[in-house]
Amino acid sequence: MLSKKTKYGLKALSYLASQEKNQPIQIAEISRHENISQKFLESILLSLRKTGFLGSKKGKGGGYYLIKEPSEIPMTAVMRVLEGPIAMVPCVSLNFYEKCDDCPDEASCAVHKLMIQVRDSALDVYRNTTLADLVL
Repeated sequence: MLSKKTKYGLKALSYLASQEKNQPIQIAEISRHENISQKFLESILLSLRKTGFLGSKKGKGGGYYLIKEPSEIPMTAVMRVLEGPIAMVPCVSLNFYEKCDDCPDEASCAVHKLMIQVRDSALDVYRNTTLADLVL
């Protein structure tokens, strides 16, 4: 299941992408428009700023804005920042691989085989979707 952090991050990014280019938008406006707790939104936007998706401007007329064009922001990158690993189990993760403690042989594990298919399907969607695709 998608975490609220990721859901709200996607909503906030989509809202910013729908605004005038590089125009800073205050957290309060995003919070109000997207019905997200302002305190929770602050931490999400800070994470997105630290990882290079957003810029921020302080003071009067300040707020957050996209650094890149929406078409240059793939969902794979956003999902990994906000959600963490895309794979549902660590033994099939491309970037966060860990061997499962309870599995003696990944090659014969039915769960492993299924989760590779799930991971690959999700990656196909995320790789082929940008923030621009989410903006109505």
